[in-house]
Order: sequence, then structure tokens, then C-alpha cells
Amino acid sequence: MPLEAPGTVTLVGAGPGDPELLTLKAIKAIASATLLMVDDLVNDAVLGYASPQARIVHVGKRGGCISTPQSFIERLMIMAARQGETVVRLKGGDPFIFGRGGEEVEYLRAAGITVRIVNGITAALAAASSLETPLTHRDRAHGVVFVTGHAKPGAANTHWAALAACAHEAQLTLVIYMGVTHITTIEQGLLQGLPAHTPAAIVEHASLPQQRQTRCLLGNLAQTLQMQGLGSPSILVVGDVLQGMAQWHENASAGHQLYAQR
Repeated sequence: MPLEAPGTVTLVGAGPGDPELLTLKAIKAIASATLLMVDDLVNDAVLGYASPQARIVHVGKRGGCISTPQSFIERLMIMAARQGETVVRLKGGDPFIFGRGGEEVEYLRAAGITVRIVNGITAALAAASSLETPLTHRDRAHGVVFVTGHAKPGAANTHWAALAACAHEAQLTLVIYMGVTHITTIEQGLLQGLPAHTPAAIVEHASLPQQRQTRCLLGNLAQTLQMQGLGSPSILVVGDVLQGMAQWHENASAGHQLYAQR
């Protein structure tokens, strides 16, 4: 068994982007840190809660961009904790929802590092709020599935047809993270189990001033994303729960309607 390190590591969810969506517990953790390791999608305004004496290391990880190797991040956390530092690993959204939090907790505990978790509001909730729609509904959605559109290299891809069939049968909302790159494959797979007229929506930069969002039908999801020039980071929402959106029925026949949050 490794000896317990004198320092600690706290995995902190910085939320979807808007700094006002930070939890009080997250603010306290950030303020107490001597070392902050910050992901790319964390709003710079969040760092205003850090101590002036804290060291800030940016360890960006974004699809399609040069990323800091995960092995380097893990080694740096362990080294700093063993030196007695109070380390905060600051992640966009929530550490345990597509934030590699599970991998990092296992690695740190195996090295004898005390690990704490501070949850954050995940992007799916911010996206749903911006659409003024819930993710579950007693009449339209009996559950919600969070799924990644970007599998780990070498891992099996999501069986989109099977997932769509399950969602259709059980009345589930599908929320897809990191799906922009493979949007055509995702649409084609989902259409094997869901009707083409299933409501869909795309929210880019959820909760931030530059947020844009559009609603469409599953059958023209990829076309709408490309026509509107939407990109990463975006959340895709698919399901009948979107029927409750304001003006949905007025615009569904057109296939899409773009909104810009000013």
C-alpha cells in the first residue's frame, strides 16, 4: 500500500460556463487551492475566486485540438499532493459526467492521495434550461440518457440504433455530449430506431453570452448543424420532451429555427 500523501486533490465541477452557476462548495475549494489545474472549457472568470498566491496550470483537453496528455495531468496531481499542496482539478461541467473523474479518482487513490469531489452543473442541464424544456416529463419522457458521441480511441462505438430503439420504447430523452464531429453517423444510427419527425435541438456554448441554439427534426439534425455553422462544444437533445418548447409547433414544419443569446 502506498503511503498517504500530505496534500489533497479535489476534483471540482466548474459548471457549464456561466460563473454564477458555481456552487458555494466549489468557490470554497477554489479559494483554498495552492495549485489549480484548469481544463479548457472553464470560464476564466471562475479563476477570480482563486487565491492570489495560487499557481494556475492550464491543462486543456478539447476534441480536435492539441490536448495535454492525461498521463501528464495525473503525474502532476500526484507530485503536487505528495509535496503537501492543496490541488484543485477544475473541470467544465461535472467531474463525473464525461469529465474523466472516475479515471482520475482511481489513479489518485491507488497512489495514496486523498481525493474529494465537488459536483458541478452539467452542460445538459444548462442546455435544457436555455431551451426552456425539462429533460424528463410525466407525459413525454420517463427518463433521460446521457451519452457521449466521442468514444475513447480503440473503444467500441455507441450502438446508436439500439439506443434509439430503447429510447423510443421507454420514452427516454437522449442527451448527446461531444457529438458534433460524428453528427452524420449519429443521425443515421438514431433514425434506425426513432421516427425522422422526432424533435431535436442543438445548444452551442450553453449558459455563456455567445450561446446559440437551434431546434429541428431528427431527420435533418446533421444538415441543420452544418447550415447554421454550429460547432463544439455543443449539446444535442433528442426526444418528444422538446414538444413542450415555446413555439415548437409553429416552427417544426420549417425544420429549424436559430436563436442567438445576446
